Amino acid sequence: MPKSYKKRNLLDLGILVPYLILSIIGLMMVYSTTSYVMLEEGSNPARQAILQFVFWVISLFMMIVIYKMKTSFLKKSWLINGAMVLITIALGAAFLFKPVNGAYGWIQIPSIGTVQPVEFLKFIVIWFLAATLAKRQGMIQEHFWTSTKRMVFPLILQLIILYNYPDLGNAAIIVLLVAVIFLSSGISYLYTLLFGAVSVGGSVLVISLVNSIGKYFLPSHVIDRFAVFRNPFSDEYGSGHQLIHGYYAMFNGGLFGRGLGNSIQKKGFLKFAHTDYAFAIVVEELGLIVAIIILGLLFYMIARMFLIGIRSKDPFNGLMCIGIGSLFLISVFVNLGGITGIIPLTGITFPFISQGGSSLLMFSICVGFTLNISADEKKRMYGLDGYK
Repeated sequence: MPKSYKKRNLLDLGILVPYLILSIIGLMMVYSTTSYVMLEEGSNPARQAILQFVFWVISLFMMIVIYKMKTSFLKKSWLINGAMVLITIALGAAFLFKPVNGAYGWIQIPSIGTVQPVEFLKFIVIWFLAATLAKRQGMIQEHFWTSTKRMVFPLILQLIILYNYPDLGNAAIIVLLVAVIFLSSGISYLYTLLFGAVSVGGSVLVISLVNSIGKYFLPSHVIDRFAVFRNPFSDEYGSGHQLIHGYYAMFNGGLFGRGLGNSIQKKGFLKFAHTDYAFAIVVEELGLIVAIIILGLLFYMIARMFLIGIRSKDPFNGLMCIGIGSLFLISVFVNLGGITGIIPLTGITFPFISQGGSSLLMFSICVGFTLNISADEKKRMYGLDGYK
């Protein structure tokens, strides 16, 4: 291979192609899940789909910009610390706007809609931790706490803000991401065993005690979700209504679906058909076979991200890819776990399929970073001096 090579020739198609396919399917499903509500409101039925398309175009532009950057620039402390400061300010600014469904966390922008800063926080936390831990590889094994304690304080502040929204679903995802990146940074395996034991024990304890003592520190709607996720039919017309109709949607779809646009449950039964339950509508309209193909594409892309991270020679590249792959994997598990009743519903969107410009933009930026890192690792592998 020549010493100088155009960077576009180093694109990882194993990530880019699934991303493009999933994004196009997502645009179709956003139109399908929102058009009925838009018609009822007397609006253009394609309004939300057009807005999602605009965010996708912006996402593609952002991906191109990120891909053309050098990874050495993406490691700059002033850039990463500036992003941490700005996202913390944005999280606090969300308290100045009206809550949505009883919770803060959205910034209203005229003519555009709402932006959810916590979506970008998930990526920025990965970026911040990957860059900081990559610089301290020599200290982590023997001086883990002293080398990492300073980075914990801004994360605690951000989690306190999320608790007061309240947005416990995203707070839990951030805690899991922090744990994954710390455990992947080179620390002793004993920390992994300790984290696993605490996670399992803590989860069992929370689920067991939430109904009795949860009222003292959890919002009422969170307690309701814990109460019905085991048996939603115990409150069929109340807290269990959404979960039950999510089951109906997936049952109605069968193997081949009712056809695109022909969902029954999105017509007033599932309030969050376009966000939380978007994948349930995929099963209802396109069928279980297509839903499995979508999951297959997504899991293949996630596997590629993990593989790049594991093979990376640069610790920053490795931690970024492992963190981003974990973000995708956790988001899929939490969303599907919620709509199938494995875990309490959290309100986490399904990557690329659920309606939400902030979510689409954040996941696209993650893909852009991964493509850049993949190209950088190929440059190292092939011994390229430079590329354009």
